Amino acid sequence: MERLSTLHEWRDFAQAVRDEGRSVGLVPTMGALHDGHLSLVRRAHDHGDVVLLTSFVNPRQFSDADDLAAYPHTPGADAVLANEGGVDAVVTPTLAEMWPDYPSPTLTTVSVKGLGDRLEGHGRPGHFDGVASVVAKLFALTGPCRAYFGEKDYQQLVVVRRMVRDLAFDVDVVGCATRRAPDGLALSSRNARLSAEGLVRARALSGALRAARAANGPASARRTLMDRVMTDAGVDVAYADIVDPATLLPLDDDDRVVGRALVAGIVEGVRLIDNDEIDLTTRGG
Repeated sequence: MERLSTLHEWRDFAQAVRDEGRSVGLVPTMGALHDGHLSLVRRAHDHGDVVLLTSFVNPRQFSDADDLAAYPHTPGADAVLANEGGVDAVVTPTLAEMWPDYPSPTLTTVSVKGLGDRLEGHGRPGHFDGVASVVAKLFALTGPCRAYFGEKDYQQLVVVRRMVRDLAFDVDVVGCATRRAPDGLALSSRNARLSAEGLVRARALSGALRAARAANGPASARRTLMDRVMTDAGVDVAYADIVDPATLLPLDDDDRVVGRALVAGIVEGVRLIDNDEIDLTTRGG
């Protein structure tokens, strides 16, 4: 496994792969790797890609300085997991290279209006501007590639796909199914910040989604059900919504479509998210 640290090395590696007639599979991460990340690596290998994994904690997508400071940082363990997981090259760029003006604001920002303003964007102002800006930079540095994103961060996936469409990046965005623990909890780097009790409470997010899928009623009733499941478990609910999968706009009770249920909540000061497909096409009443 190659280890790259400069933007020059990054560009050269990706171009050399393409010059050999091979494809680049980009796996963007913020480190603190787990099997969810490695599942993206496996998916890239299934496509025959040379896997380039980036590890960079992007400060521009954090509106809370304490949240940024608490984000897990495990470079030694990450290197071992990446190597064992079949990553071909890991890029760990410096903050000074990625955002030379930081902590001063960067004058150029990519903003995907509408899609990034609600749900996570409402609770974390500026979050998706930071996400879109850094992902645009990852794509510009890597060049033509396939980029792999987990569906656990569903809103992020929708935002990135729209950015690629609007700005004509030569990138194929591949969404990959959420990886879960046996108890249903979505794998997340943030889970490492939870106590054993907190991990139990966090299961309520996936439990709320299961309850909504099993319910037989309109969108509003299922929203209420998701909220109640999380609240009863001691989760501080940020939102529980059912939306159009493409526009992220809330679905009405008259809508009989396949939507997306998204939930977010705070457990022990840690913000957690989850989502799943939900079928509203058939129901009683």
